[in-house]
Amino acid sequence: MKITTLEWKNNKIRLIDQTKLPHKLEYINIDKLGDLWEAIKLLKVRGAPALGAAAALGVYLGIKDAKANDFFKELDRVVKYLASSRPTARNLFWGIERIRTVALDNKNRDLVTLKKLLLEEANRVIESDRTNCRKMAGFGSSLIKDGDTILTICNAGILATIDYGTALGVLYRAKEEGKRIKVFACETRPLLQGSRLTAWELNQKGVDVTVVCDNVAASLMQQGKINKVIVGADRIAANGDAANKIGTYTLAVLSRYHNIPFYIAAPVSTFDSCAKSGKDIVIEERDPAEVNRLLFSKQIAPYGVKVFNPAFDVTPNNLISAIVTDKGIIRKPYVKNISKLMTNDKIQSSK
Repeated sequence: MKITTLEWKNNKIRLIDQTKLPHKLEYINIDKLGDLWEAIKLLKVRGAPALGAAAALGVYLGIKDAKANDFFKELDRVVKYLASSRPTARNLFWGIERIRTVALDNKNRDLVTLKKLLLEEANRVIESDRTNCRKMAGFGSSLIKDGDTILTICNAGILATIDYGTALGVLYRAKEEGKRIKVFACETRPLLQGSRLTAWELNQKGVDVTVVCDNVAASLMQQGKINKVIVGADRIAANGDAANKIGTYTLAVLSRYHNIPFYIAAPVSTFDSCAKSGKDIVIEERDPAEVNRLLFSKQIAPYGVKVFNPAFDVTPNNLISAIVTDKGIIRKPYVKNISKLMTNDKIQSSK
């Protein structure tokens, strides 16, 4: 089954409403900036690379009807508004910055040409994700052996990107190479992205997948049923500390105790050179209703009880075996090797 998470079509942003999965594959068409902001906030579109593409298209959506005399004022308003939707995912800000940079670099062009350039850049973000995910998969598949059973959390697959995936893209490539693999998908409380999204797309792709409660992971490792753990990331600091869905840090600690390789897969656009370590990463706290109600419907906690609902946690670099990127696999020492990769990436991007 061919799945495309989002695209620009008929002068609108067309995206899968991920809150309807796994029961219904439904696309929504967005032509208002406020609707896109809401779609991002409510996780109708989610996953770091997908958010980068959504944000890039969103900037264009917000300024495509702007007049020449207030174009850049409107651009600043749109940029600030989109940036307020979710604070942790680096790619969202990266996508915004790409469009804003093109606008500033071409500020002396006529308005029609300028808007055309911005849409072209947004579509380049989409195409680069397709390319980069497949590059990442090529590098990462070398870490997967025939017969491996792999544990993952949340969703770092097609639905988190344009059409392939980061962590799950590695697994798709391994399967394409003929490797027999099995996947355990943590359900990923509180919004169940593992059972609703990861299990759905792995099943669509014919990958052997088993859903488990998040707290089953330790038992699986203790029984020797897990060979590898691979997850995505929403922001990676300059020292290799990585923010990902809440519960990822737990898996990293468990992996270290059980001597299981723990891998992260993320494109270079997820790295934040301004964050020296995980302490500099802002962690999003979300609506208490995600925790005290089961998928916002049935109340499962006492009314009035306090709720702490961080969307992400940070895995320190010393628990990470390697980071798979579209530029290659990064290993320790992370500070040195990430700096080298980012420097080379800047050189390549400037050509």
